[in-house]
Amino acid sequence: MSQTAPTSAAIDSAADLQQRRCRPAEAALDGAEAARLLALLPGWRLEDGRLCADYDFKNYHHTMAFVNALAYLSHTEDHHPELTVTYKNCTIRYDTHCIANHAGAGLSENDFICAAKATALFQAGTGAA
Repeated sequence: MSQTAPTSAAIDSAADLQQRRCRPAEAALDGAEAARLLALLPGWRLEDGRLCADYDFKNYHHTMAFVNALAYLSHTEDHHPELTVTYKNCTIRYDTHCIANHAGAGLSENDFICAAKATALFQAGTGAA
């Protein structure tokens, strides 16, 4: 029997997610809870079971400034995304590999916490196009 993570009823906004810290994930979120949290994160989508977003920048320097800031965030949260970086774009993909399902991906609250923090980082003005 697979475990499902408890719902995160206290999370009602992206700001609530940003205030949280990642912790060891024991079980995947169920589909309803993942959909509820996704609705709090404009610009993010589910793709192949992963939480994804694309960010566009003015130039390569701004792209890399964002990527470096995101790397620091990932280090402090101990939760690391898959990144695709081009000259003026960064695609971020989050999933929690330790709870991956048979399809190869699983989502935990940590993915949504980091997505909210990545959005805040982008909005802070690291070179948005």
